[in-house]
Amino acid sequence: MTGNIKLWSVCACMGMAVATGFASTAMAAADQAAVWNGNVAPLATPWTAVVSPDNALPDYPRPQLARPSLAHPQWLSLNGLWEYAPSDGSGAPPFGQTLKGRVLVPYPIESVLSGVQEHSDFMFYRRLVSIPTTFTSRGQHVRLNFGAVDYEATVYVNGTQVAHHAGGYTSFSADITSALHSPGPQEIVVAVHAPVDSANVMVGKQRLKPEGIFYTAASGIWQSVWLEPVPATSLAQLDFTPERSLDGFTVRARLHGRDEGATLHVTAYANGTAVGEASGPAGQPLHLSIAHPHLWSPQDPFLYTFDAALAQGDQHDEVTSYAGLRTITVEKAGGRNRIVLNGKPTFLLATLDQGYWPDGIYTAPTDAALKFDIQKTKDLGFNTIRKHIKVEPARWYYWADRIGLMVWQDMPALPTGSNDKLSDADKATFRADVSAIVNQLKGETSIIGWIPFNEGWGQWSIPAAAELAAQIKQLDPSRLVDARSGANCCDTKGDPHAGDVYDVHDYQGPGLPSPDARRAAIDGEHGGLTLGIPGHVWPNTPINPYGAVKDRDALNTGYVANTAVLRDKGVPKGMSGSVYTQITDVEGEHNGLFTYDRKVEKVDESKVRAINEAVIRAGAQP
Repeated sequence: MTGNIKLWSVCACMGMAVATGFASTAMAAADQAAVWNGNVAPLATPWTAVVSPDNALPDYPRPQLARPSLAHPQWLSLNGLWEYAPSDGSGAPPFGQTLKGRVLVPYPIESVLSGVQEHSDFMFYRRLVSIPTTFTSRGQHVRLNFGAVDYEATVYVNGTQVAHHAGGYTSFSADITSALHSPGPQEIVVAVHAPVDSANVMVGKQRLKPEGIFYTAASGIWQSVWLEPVPATSLAQLDFTPERSLDGFTVRARLHGRDEGATLHVTAYANGTAVGEASGPAGQPLHLSIAHPHLWSPQDPFLYTFDAALAQGDQHDEVTSYAGLRTITVEKAGGRNRIVLNGKPTFLLATLDQGYWPDGIYTAPTDAALKFDIQKTKDLGFNTIRKHIKVEPARWYYWADRIGLMVWQDMPALPTGSNDKLSDADKATFRADVSAIVNQLKGETSIIGWIPFNEGWGQWSIPAAAELAAQIKQLDPSRLVDARSGANCCDTKGDPHAGDVYDVHDYQGPGLPSPDARRAAIDGEHGGLTLGIPGHVWPNTPINPYGAVKDRDALNTGYVANTAVLRDKGVPKGMSGSVYTQITDVEGEHNGLFTYDRKVEKVDESKVRAINEAVIRAGAQP
């Protein structure tokens, strides 16, 4: 192999990536980094050794709904070591009992960073927590928050059940105030059921026997856990939807507690200067006009910040939030249906991003790692990410919003092969989970479109795609819906003739679909040029060899030639976007622009960026 491949390392003290040159990949031996408990990572990232029980994802987990207080932090992270025990699913919760095992939350139990590295269908987590006295003063309530638990969680505090949640990709919260006793430590026990691929529930690409395009499971608590003091009636969610006129936002609030008599006041700021405000009943939408609007785009990802104050009698809740002002539609341009960002035709040039990590599986080891994939996608000249069959933590979308990447958001798929085995209850659960994901994420500026089905996985009929597209559109008319990515492949084949986008998959492609009378057209997956880098591959996993190239030069040449087809043929046909597979290798797939450990950038960044920017420029022409 020839050429200068970049090897990425991390300064642990700053969490920043630094590039150094290696003349040959033969010099790049696998990093046998030990994790916090002394176990050796099967494949270490530059951030693996940084993680410890004292700093497990310490950043505030929910940037769009933060309660600021620098002098007295108004939250308590529960990330760190918990007691742990696998279970057979039949025993009572272990109240008052010390569990023998230890797990580092929030890393899934199959990951090396968790310290467990085994799957169990059933498990218990236990932790004793001392609640700061400030959390319960002045009549405040204490909420226990979970970013995500896969798949089903029942939560107990001091032996009292305070929450039950099913759905491995959505957050949940419980008011635990009435279950607390005083003084002393409070016992939290979480019982988890993680069926992975043995139940017809959203599972994405998780498998107990991973191979090919399916990967290691990620069970249990896999996103941050934290405590927060709030008033009896508090803000649970704030969504800022840009007006189609691009001169303001519609603000909608969701509350914990009673909304009778509650009022909401929101002030918008641009670079610290107030530019708009609105007040009204908290249970109704507010119109927030913006003076001198500054639009969000990948070229200029400007974000407004907001202070929101909720009042109900003598109770008050204050949060900060943010959002960008942008619209996304399908409109006629040059006589064809095109995707239009802020009124301008825009080619959505994306990578497929699966969100897997060799050390944390579903969970990035650090916030710097979470940001890395997004920043490198931007550096390579892409303007969009297809978040593939997974929902990420809120901080991932925060970085996409800030860095400036548009996002196609997939719904995590039901198990493949389940299409003709789904009961009415299975279908109803899927519909409900789709709605929950849309409602949770519809405040994210970066998300410009939803994809309910990929290649027909879990799609019980062709009309089902149209049904889900309509369901999503009713919940969120401000974004696009790609009813089915890969109408030409692979399960329940067929175009549902629904949604805003016609989407085909073509390896190596690219596919060149044309817009129809109602929809824009994209190539939802193509490319997949494969190059394994010795010393940087997931161990003991056969390589999926499709699209193999012999060396880095061939990969660069192949990528440029493949992408040039989009510029020279796709854009003239009226295409509005494409998705290259993929930003990083994942387990047995070595078709990434980076290796799975994020240490080797396999392509010449300047060449990739140049052809990508050329496609986006061509696609901006009316």
